[in-house]
Amino acid sequence: MQLAKIIQPDRIIAPLNATDKTAAITALVHQLAESGAITRPEMALDAVLKREAERTTGVGFGLAIPHGKVDCCDNVVIAVGKPGTPIDYQSFDNKPVIMIALVISPPAQTSLHIKALADMTRLWHSLEFRDAIASADSPEAVHAAITKFEAAQS
Repeated sequence: MQLAKIIQPDRIIAPLNATDKTAAITALVHQLAESGAITRPEMALDAVLKREAERTTGVGFGLAIPHGKVDCCDNVVIAVGKPGTPIDYQSFDNKPVIMIALVISPPAQTSLHIKALADMTRLWHSLEFRDAIASADSPEAVHAAITKFEAAQS
């Protein structure tokens, strides 16, 4: 899976002007809808918020990966938000998030859904990538960082 092909600049919000995780997730769902990546954004939002209520998707080190499986897209889609101010996300390490990667996929694509989560997490393990995201000030800069560091891992 090539994240840089899935996460196009029109699916990135930087800066993301949200002050809590529900507002951030809502903005990212709407971004996917506006880009034409999903239909029925209300259904997608409900699925993601329901999953989030079960357990936080703030995985640590400043990353959150909210996700859901719902019949509103044909393939795995991802939107990324880089909050203008870090957001308290009730992460496992109790640190605020500086990047949110929203993953939505059809229910029949469980293996690709899991791969997208794993690939995003693997990318985030690079301190240099986290630094590049922290300094990114536009959707294009976020996309360039994803492209560069994903290529370096190949």
